[in-house]
Amino acid sequence: MAHANARLNRHGRLLLIERVVVQHWPVAHAAKAMGISRQCAYRWVRRWRAEGDAGLLDRSSRPHHSPGQTPAVVEEAITTDRVEYRRGPAWIAARHPVCARTVSRVLVRHQLPRLAVLDPVTGEVIRASKTTAVRYEKDAPGELVHMDVKKIGRIPAGGGWRAHGRLATNSDKHKRALIGYDYVHSVVDDHSRLAYSEVLTDEKGVTCAAFLERALAYLAERGVDRVERLMTDNAFAYRYSLVTVCAEHGIAQKFIKPHCPWQNGKAERYNRTLASEWAYRQVWTSNAARAAALAPWVEHYNTERAHSALDGLTPLARLSPTS
Repeated sequence: MAHANARLNRHGRLLLIERVVVQHWPVAHAAKAMGISRQCAYRWVRRWRAEGDAGLLDRSSRPHHSPGQTPAVVEEAITTDRVEYRRGPAWIAARHPVCARTVSRVLVRHQLPRLAVLDPVTGEVIRASKTTAVRYEKDAPGELVHMDVKKIGRIPAGGGWRAHGRLATNSDKHKRALIGYDYVHSVVDDHSRLAYSEVLTDEKGVTCAAFLERALAYLAERGVDRVERLMTDNAFAYRYSLVTVCAEHGIAQKFIKPHCPWQNGKAERYNRTLASEWAYRQVWTSNAARAAALAPWVEHYNTERAHSALDGLTPLARLSPTS
């Protein structure tokens, strides 16, 4: 296919050759008749005389040499980090002498899938979840805080199927007592992405209310003194059990549209990060060990982990007046 802005397609180039070579038109006259420059006409004639009809086909515009291209060894390290750690361009760029945009181009060049279509645990390509085209960010900390619960299966003593494999655990799956789930309660500040999470035993109303009190105290200690609105889904515990806590702190409750979890997208995205970088990042041999690792991970998330939506800042740095 000819270039979108090309004056001549292959048939036009053949007509040019017929007029110049067969009918002996002057090149300048043929170029004027066909609406192209003399330089262009001479180029196609030279190519035809050197290569025949094959010389009239379109060629790639890619340069023969790219001295500024990222070295192959760096590209290999970038792709290896993406496959092994499943992290974004900003995180990978911090490990190599390149910028995040260069990492993105390398990933596209090597046709590596986007993180949004990968399973956070196995790295296999899965169908992407539904997203919304409406993106927003509040102007001040505490203007809007998101709250949600992530349910994860508890780990039996000695480790579950992730430690021993499915074949080792399927044989006696009907003999073992069900160990239930942990409920990871989380809040995320919309402006700074400052987050707080706890592993609790249920998601009842009294549990959610007590967690919200502790979460508000955590946010206040780190600079979010006033929370104006709280966004949640329509769970019974959120709709009816947080009324007292919100009233005491002057917080207006905001609920998403039923069956539209993407409207609480910042909490949902935080849950995905929490699952991939804490809950399922490594093989745990006990439930207590995984639960104990949550608080250090939250501290790392808030103070050390660069956030791509914050232009590489950490949530705590976004709250700092000097950021």
